[in-house]
Amino acid sequence: MVSRSRKLSLIAGGVVVAGILGVSGVAVAQNLDNAWPYASSSTGQDGDSQGAVAKTYTLAAVGDIACEPDDDKNAANPSALKCGSPSLGGYDAEFATAKQAESMHPDAVALLGDEQYQVGKLSDFEESFEQAWGGLKFLEHPAPGNHEYYAYTKKGDNEAGQNGAGYFAYFNGHDQAGTPNEAGQAGSDTASAQGWYSYDLGNWHIVSLNIECNSPAFGKDCSTTGTGLLAQETAWLAQDLKDNTKPCTVAYWHQPTFSSTSTGTATVAASAPGVDSQEGLAADAWWKLLAKNNATLVLNGHEHAYARLKPLDPAGQVDTKHGITEFVIGTGGEAIDKTAVNADGTYANPNVATAYDQGYGVMNFTLKPHGYSFDYKPVLAGAGAGSSALSYEDAGSGTCRG
Repeated sequence: MVSRSRKLSLIAGGVVVAGILGVSGVAVAQNLDNAWPYASSSTGQDGDSQGAVAKTYTLAAVGDIACEPDDDKNAANPSALKCGSPSLGGYDAEFATAKQAESMHPDAVALLGDEQYQVGKLSDFEESFEQAWGGLKFLEHPAPGNHEYYAYTKKGDNEAGQNGAGYFAYFNGHDQAGTPNEAGQAGSDTASAQGWYSYDLGNWHIVSLNIECNSPAFGKDCSTTGTGLLAQETAWLAQDLKDNTKPCTVAYWHQPTFSSTSTGTATVAASAPGVDSQEGLAADAWWKLLAKNNATLVLNGHEHAYARLKPLDPAGQVDTKHGITEFVIGTGGEAIDKTAVNADGTYANPNVATAYDQGYGVMNFTLKPHGYSFDYKPVLAGAGAGSSALSYEDAGSGTCRG
């Protein structure tokens, strides 16, 4: 497994912070009086490495975050798709979720794709996502979404796809011309690797994957076998999981293998793998690898709602003993799609344990040496939501499968 540890420097308020990313992938700040941000979690209270493994870690997780800024570069785009539209969460929502994540004092932040709408230009990242979530940047471990790769030609818009350029330029840095660096916080940006990587927090091995296979970067090839880029990523994942020595594993990418909102078709059940997207169908192979290697959790975005699914085997059947629990957390701020919960309170996918589509919020995971707990609370109601929109909470715990 290739190490992703790097040394970065942050200059903020006249204070130079060196060595922000430690060997465990956890952000570390030196010579600051306050206990957070970036308090060291790489050693235990007794100062030894075993103490680090015995610690608990906070992982904040969410996707589908920042609205498209209403600026000169987006002047030709429909106003209904930009910050300020009453149907979107806008700046209010992305700032609210960023503040919620910050209040968790996380050791790391898993970003589940579609960080920036509509096509993730670098200028959009700088003028929207950065304004709200930039304070957590050196804790952020992103995965890309379709809005960072594909063109957007819906609802009167007509924007060319960025093929990941703005995403990598923002997270990895860029030269004076805006060309992304080939490696950095979001993983490698080359012809042979498109931003997949892994890192560890104590006893947890965490994998960030890129499922945007219907893009020029992937040759528009969503096959997980053969010689294409997605097949190479799948082979990398198999080797990464084989090399992993941690007892707990969580993986995340954007489009979910198992949908929380789709009603399926006449011939394909809502609970089937990949029913909501071809990318989710491709990720079926990843689910099989993760199940084979006793992974505990899968995190996704894409669907603008929150949902926790029952533990599932690779076929989408409930397996409380060996199944993987999937969380869909697409409530980062851009918009809410009220499609997760039916009018009668049931769910389109019968394998959904609970779902929420009335507001915005970030998941708080506590990663323990041999298990985890989770707590999801909305922080801001969505457009047109009722007075009870902020009363929802989903909390619980589980054990690792490794």
